[in-house]
Amino acid sequence: MCVLAHIIEAAGIATVALASMRPVAELVGAPRTLHGEFPLGRPLGRPSDPEFQHDVIGRAFALLDATSGPVIESHPVVIEEASDAVSCQMPPAFDGDASPAVSEARGIRKAYDRIVERRGVSSVGRAIDADTVPAAIEALERVAAGTPLKEADLPGKNTVAVCHDVRTYYEEAAVELANGPLGSGRAIENWFFEETEAGKVVLAARKALADEGVPFPFWFYMAPGHR
Repeated sequence: MCVLAHIIEAAGIATVALASMRPVAELVGAPRTLHGEFPLGRPLGRPSDPEFQHDVIGRAFALLDATSGPVIESHPVVIEEASDAVSCQMPPAFDGDASPAVSEARGIRKAYDRIVERRGVSSVGRAIDADTVPAAIEALERVAAGTPLKEADLPGKNTVAVCHDVRTYYEEAAVELANGPLGSGRAIENWFFEETEAGKVVLAARKALADEGVPFPFWFYMAPGHR
């Protein structure tokens, strides 16, 4: 939305963007932005709370009075989403000769296959398929260890799309592996990045690419911005 704001403003229409991640809003520099430290997907803050939502909208519209920009203001209320992680019983190591992350990915394959068979569809496939997930993790491990991206032999080539598929592979398997309810909207995300070996590899590779000076779009979106 912050990027679109520039285009809309160029057509002579004033805009105000609502942003959940201030660093992204600062980078893009939309003319007027209200940042709310709210859970992603909740730009107005609290569901079923009209008073709070009207306050957010009122603060956003007030930015239209700014005579110069870009202007970024933050809503004074911070809303933390529950930090719980889904509980999953992980299968034992599949291959003792492989790295922990690769062995883990191979170990959850049967759970992934069961959920896909039951649903009849999978969201994996944006850049790689389920068979390629272990190889993708191996490539990300090489990146995390300092291998330049161009030399890491990453299948699918697109770092963001590959990481999306790896994460989706895990999250779909987690539905099958979960011990009880899936919890809050971020529970599976928290599980992937905080409790799985693959999630740790994705974050380490992301940091390595940032340190390498790879252009922002190729590493930032490998994981949610708050990670």
